[in-house]
Amino acid sequence: MAGPARCLSRKAPDATGRPLLFVHGAFVGAWCWEAHFLDFFSALGHDCHALNLRGHGDGEIGDDLASVDDYVVDVLLAAEALPVPPVLIGHSMGAAVVQRAWRRARAPALALLAPVPPQGLLASSAFLAMNNPILFNEINKMQNGMSVQGEPALLRQAIFSPALPEAEVLRYLSRMRRESTRALMDLSWPQYFWIDRVREAEVPLLVLGAADDLLFPPPMVEASAALHNVNAGFVPGVAHAMMLDTGWRGVAERIVAWLRSCGV
Repeated sequence: MAGPARCLSRKAPDATGRPLLFVHGAFVGAWCWEAHFLDFFSALGHDCHALNLRGHGDGEIGDDLASVDDYVVDVLLAAEALPVPPVLIGHSMGAAVVQRAWRRARAPALALLAPVPPQGLLASSAFLAMNNPILFNEINKMQNGMSVQGEPALLRQAIFSPALPEAEVLRYLSRMRRESTRALMDLSWPQYFWIDRVREAEVPLLVLGAADDLLFPPPMVEASAALHNVNAGFVPGVAHAMMLDTGWRGVAERIVAWLRSCGV
């Protein structure tokens, strides 16, 4: 299916719901949604589009100066290329992006998966550094361009659950890359002033966390939900990379139930 530029797309055999636009987090690309989610949701009647933010597509050279606002532009361009405004589904950094983009994209609903907390990345980094300094150092090594396959057992703790087979861990880690330093700096500070908050009953909003997430543990996800005056939900048995973990279907089914409940 031909979709918006910079997107991996799947056309629904019988499109009955709104199109879905998936926005990935830091260090990955649209491929993280391709593993399971695109086929799963397209089979349920949604045309699906997974956006590669600038510098994240296969074969692209990363843009170290790309800002979060640049990523917002990428989302808006992808949304404008669709026949109707899509539901926005963002993970981690991508959740921060869609919280800035949703109103201008005229999104009928948005889902935030393991979102960057409103306190910013400095708060979560400090928490991780105090509680697991070895893992904190390993994540910094990944951003500094060192091999992500050096200590897969350590990175697994931050990104995947112990149940994910080793071969899949290594395959996914091999595709991960440096994130824009500018974007990470943008997200380091408190995000309250940049987030476009959802007012009561304005659009349906889902905030969903991973119960075993070491990067953004439940209290941080709850802070994101509280900012929009909704309750957070949590999926047991999955870690930060919710769409790739062995429990990805449980995550997808929670999203499906929410989509059905809000009629999109």
